[in-house]
Amino acid sequence: MSEPLKTRLATDLIHAGRIRTNLEENGEALFLTSGFTYESAEMAESVFANQADHYQYSRFANPTVTMLQDCLAKIDGAEACRATATGMAAVHAAVMCGIKAGDRVVASRALFGSCHWIISTLLPQYGIESVFVDGGDLEGWKAALSQPAALVLLESPSNPMLDIVDLRAVSALAHEAGAIVVVDNVFATPLLQKPLELGADVVVYSATKHMDGQGRVLGGAVLSSKKWIEEVFQPFFRNTGPSISPFNAWVILKGLETMQLRVKAQSENAEVVARFLEGHPKIQRALYPTLDSFKQRELAMSQMSGGGTLVAFELKGSKAEAFRMMNAFRIITISNNLGDTKSLATHPATTTHMKIGPGERAKLGITDGTIRLSVGLEDARDLIEDLTQALDQV
Repeated sequence: MSEPLKTRLATDLIHAGRIRTNLEENGEALFLTSGFTYESAEMAESVFANQADHYQYSRFANPTVTMLQDCLAKIDGAEACRATATGMAAVHAAVMCGIKAGDRVVASRALFGSCHWIISTLLPQYGIESVFVDGGDLEGWKAALSQPAALVLLESPSNPMLDIVDLRAVSALAHEAGAIVVVDNVFATPLLQKPLELGADVVVYSATKHMDGQGRVLGGAVLSSKKWIEEVFQPFFRNTGPSISPFNAWVILKGLETMQLRVKAQSENAEVVARFLEGHPKIQRALYPTLDSFKQRELAMSQMSGGGTLVAFELKGSKAEAFRMMNAFRIITISNNLGDTKSLATHPATTTHMKIGPGERAKLGITDGTIRLSVGLEDARDLIEDLTQALDQV
């Protein structure tokens, strides 16, 4: 038997995880079925007793979904993956599957609004203590993790202000406290950062973003060791049902084929746009990991191989000025999605981070003049011209 090929990222994005039927199709097969059949009642019994390897029900597993999971595991360097219906389903399941009443969870303060709600509001309802830490404050992490904890949740770079967490240092502190580390890696993507190599235990994604990358379907993913996935995550996943549909999995599979090309081009555009914004007199500050003015540039570049597709900036003004600028866009679209081939802008204070309240937004540096820009595949010159004419309206 020949050894498996040692292939590189661009090849893996296209070929990893492929399952071919006896028809030898070239494109991945789409298995739109809720359930599977058995040759006999005895076979069904053995399958449900885990004595035989056979698909049972698409809530548990599906061949199209298996292809997506195996491809994501390969490109992320994980032993195992489970695909979920949405990115938030991935975060919720990854957090809840292994904790219980009386446990303690530590999280970075800079979380997406729905993630923040899970930590701040949902967990205490189940008798779980929640502690927030400023992501860049290593002393704060040390203090929070000086006593036992069950889990650490963080984003790096964060949504929307691109805060960077020292993944190696925080993972080491978390493990000493007995916690597993769950990293939301959606902004960096598995192409620019691999948290598992930096000490994290679990990585979560919204596959809706760069993996689909074209604004079509929802999806999520949870990646970790085979042992954790099978023993901790799988029972929760199987019995609570946050599974992805085979159709959405198939669409995301097709998106992965061009993901490297898209993320590379979008990141190049994002840096050009960030440098333009940084020098504009109506911009208070522009945030992008490769800028010399980015306070955590050295840490970011020690963990990431590129700056990513997101730029955050703050206008010299209030909500009225931010809205005036956004309403003047001709190419850039107002949307709370990100990672799309189209450039998308959102106002975090009134959308993605509205529900966390003004006090918490202030701690995160999100002002009424803050705009998050997901840079797409348009010509960067056209984007700069659009930004210029929109800023002229402010």
